[in-house]
Amino acid sequence: MNLDQTLKNVSLVSAFIGWVDSSYLTWVKWTNSAVACLPNLGNCNVVNSSRFSQIFGIPIAFMGGVAYLLILILLLSDKEGHRFNQTFLMAIFGLSLVGVLFSTYLTYIEIAVLKAICPYCVLSAIAILLVFVCTLVRIKTLG
Repeated sequence: MNLDQTLKNVSLVSAFIGWVDSSYLTWVKWTNSAVACLPNLGNCNVVNSSRFSQIFGIPIAFMGGVAYLLILILLLSDKEGHRFNQTFLMAIFGLSLVGVLFSTYLTYIEIAVLKAICPYCVLSAIAILLVFVCTLVRIKTLG
């Protein structure tokens, strides 16, 4: 397996994990359920019930889930030698860049404002960062 395929596979797995994670947090938000969080491992409910957990009434987790789903669709559509390969990569790059920047902002909110960390949010931040880095390396190596 070549480097490009390996990076694509890491992106696929990361985006899938991010999608599952975001889907779970969206379900929790829409059903007003408590987040399943291990004791002494963050305070998920503080984060998920804060005013920062939605924009215009839409859960941020839902927006993240949509972004991860789009990334998955683009990755699965990205065939080697396909003439739109660079276009797909740039779209994934753009989505993941926005995701990394927004995750950085949300992590700041968790730490500085809410004084609570949500492990699910950290998992999502790591997942989108992996997609971003893998995509950046793919763009650089494909020229």
